Amino acid sequence: MSACRDNIKNRLRAIWKRYCHSKKRYKVGIPVLLVFVVWYIFCLPDPLFNVPYSTVVSDRNGELLGARIAKDQQWRFPMTDSIPEKYKICLVEFEDKHFHRHWGVNPLAIGRALVQNIEGDRIVSGASTITMQTIRLSRNKDRTITEKLYEAILATRLEFACSKDEILQLYASHAPMGGNVVGINAASWRYFGHDASYLSWSEAATLAVLPNAPSLMHFGRNRDKLLSKRNRLLKRIFEKGLIGEIDYELAIAEPLPYSPHSLPQTAPHLVTKIYLEEGGKQVTSTIDKYQQERVENILERWNAEFAQNGINNIAAVVFDVQTNEVAAYCGNVHFERNATGSQVDVIQAPRSTGSILKPILYCSMLDNGQILPNQLLPDIPVDLYGFMPKNYSQKYDGGVPASSALARSLNVPFVLCLKDYGVSKFVNLLKRSGMTTLKRSNDNYGLSLVLGGAEGKLWEISYMYLQMAQTLQDFNVEGKYYQPVAPSYILNEEKSFEEESNPLFSAGAIWQTFEALTTVHRPEEIDWQFIPSIQKIAWKTGTSFGSRDAWSVGITPKYVVGVWVGNADGEGRPGIIGSKTAGMVMFDIFNALPQSQWFDQPEEDLVEAHICQLSGHLKSINCPDEDSEWTRISPKGFNGHPCPYHKRVHLSEDKQYQVYEDCAGKRGIVHLSWFSLPPLWEKYYKEHNTSYKPLPPYSPECRTEEEKRLMEFVYPYPNSILSLPKQLDGSEGRVVFEIAHRIPTHRVFWHIDNEYIGETRNFHKKEYTPAKGEHKLTVVDETGSSISMKFLVQ
Repeated sequence: MSACRDNIKNRLRAIWKRYCHSKKRYKVGIPVLLVFVVWYIFCLPDPLFNVPYSTVVSDRNGELLGARIAKDQQWRFPMTDSIPEKYKICLVEFEDKHFHRHWGVNPLAIGRALVQNIEGDRIVSGASTITMQTIRLSRNKDRTITEKLYEAILATRLEFACSKDEILQLYASHAPMGGNVVGINAASWRYFGHDASYLSWSEAATLAVLPNAPSLMHFGRNRDKLLSKRNRLLKRIFEKGLIGEIDYELAIAEPLPYSPHSLPQTAPHLVTKIYLEEGGKQVTSTIDKYQQERVENILERWNAEFAQNGINNIAAVVFDVQTNEVAAYCGNVHFERNATGSQVDVIQAPRSTGSILKPILYCSMLDNGQILPNQLLPDIPVDLYGFMPKNYSQKYDGGVPASSALARSLNVPFVLCLKDYGVSKFVNLLKRSGMTTLKRSNDNYGLSLVLGGAEGKLWEISYMYLQMAQTLQDFNVEGKYYQPVAPSYILNEEKSFEEESNPLFSAGAIWQTFEALTTVHRPEEIDWQFIPSIQKIAWKTGTSFGSRDAWSVGITPKYVVGVWVGNADGEGRPGIIGSKTAGMVMFDIFNALPQSQWFDQPEEDLVEAHICQLSGHLKSINCPDEDSEWTRISPKGFNGHPCPYHKRVHLSEDKQYQVYEDCAGKRGIVHLSWFSLPPLWEKYYKEHNTSYKPLPPYSPECRTEEEKRLMEFVYPYPNSILSLPKQLDGSEGRVVFEIAHRIPTHRVFWHIDNEYIGETRNFHKKEYTPAKGEHKLTVVDETGSSISMKFLVQ
């Protein structure tokens, strides 16, 4: 019994020892297992593929506009949300028939591969599933046994992390497709010239077999091998009943592609812009491809004509006023040629503005009450500290309505307007409007700013007019203003529009500016009555100094169209004129766009005022009722001056002389309101306005020294510094002195330094060669009226 008991004790002691030993191992195994579980949970990198992608830009309807290659020089499009069903079927059938039944690793495939490889004494087949291949593509490591085991573990983890469709998307987007083409999206475009969603059975099968041997996709060799692999796959899926007989026969009859396709190059400069800003992404733009191509065709057609005169580049941008989106973006023409500056995105390039900024100054002065729409502005020769602006026509009107000066783009009136407005104030206004190219200090810009003395971008200038159109539309629709927001070229980009209490311009001033810009007859440039345009358009052109840049901007309630024409390298050409190049292109673009009704007049932002029809000023006490009319102006217009040109005058009964009551004598006296301009204005004004009647002279009995001042110097200006040019024979040139006289038929006698040099009549110009030094010019007419001035000859 004792022996039995001892035996039992020994057995129990041994069992206890074994239990204690296994418990120690158990205590060690638990942490190891926990570490493995934690590692397994977090073993997948995020993101799985850390590779650069191509930049892919599509239009608002999903049509491809263009793409830019990835930083590693691979055509690898970003992942899409889905892959074509035909490709799924072909891929699973070719690579992994049990894909939908395993968890990343297929034991049956591993066993089959071992047997085949042992029997063949070489690698006959592999056992990698699509999931394992996806892991291998993401890691890009050498293919060793250890790496294979690691891939298998990660594959099972990937199965837990992603759905089967998501795994197929990862594989399809990163599988090598031959050369530098990666993924079915890039391959579909490069090999077949269309999106992957339109793959045929033949094309889907071709792309399914390619990753297995991507070197077969060579357009000069291996075509038979690739064709054989494709057709075997098609036969298998046909035999399984996955495609019909007709589809099968059509698929095997379809040839392989003979050469790679070029990717679309629609809106290439916008694609490049997005690439620089949003590189490596799939971006949906606001562009409509059909409309974009129409605009590009218009530009290429005009470029063919302009190029005959050495004008090689055109750019255009179209903004949708209502959606605040870019409807078309053409940074230049012939991007693919890479010549004559065609790859320069002129929309974003600073160029001399010409007179394209005049409407901005006009609108602001209307808004401030500094001018009224038809107020007469001086259009006369002026010398502003050595700056002597001239009109395009080299002629003067004397006095011209402000709206007409804008429509005809006269230079002199707007230089004088800018002088009154203030250069610094105008620079600040332009900066607030969105111009970023005004880099110099405000004091560094002069009066030439409104004629092209600064650089601007087509994008920013067009945006300034877009703001005006949107401000007017918002006020007409909602009766309020909103802060401007830059137009978007990326679809569904979130932007908020906040109410604005202090807009750049009031709706009333904008409407009056647009009305002035709808005038179609601009005689100094071209007869625009013959330009076909069904809808009403507000438009402005501009030409930079030296004929280097031609501009045109057009506005309707639906669109703003900006056009630039010239040479990207800055070369000037005689034909680079805003109206004859950019304006023509702009109208052609508008004729290709949907039309719209004109802006409504903002009744609540304009007030009734009694205006002198002849001067355009507020009616004064001396303005006759028959020369006045009621019209609508901006509220601040009442801050302007009453008409200064209608005067109460006293004439003899026969209206041949001006008289005073104390000297009228037998001539009698009548009192009339008379429209009379300053002498220099009058000289040019009456040439264009035959109904204008100068004041009659004072009767001999009533002349005083003041009334004798009937003349005004045209050239030179008082205290001018003159340089005499040399003639061809080496002799000194002559100065052409000129005055304006209210009564041109009067004889005028010319004196320099009290020396008589001649007389004139009707046309008061006198040539003379003064010596170097300071001189005094005196002019006396036959009535005894005289004027004098000093000048210096260097």
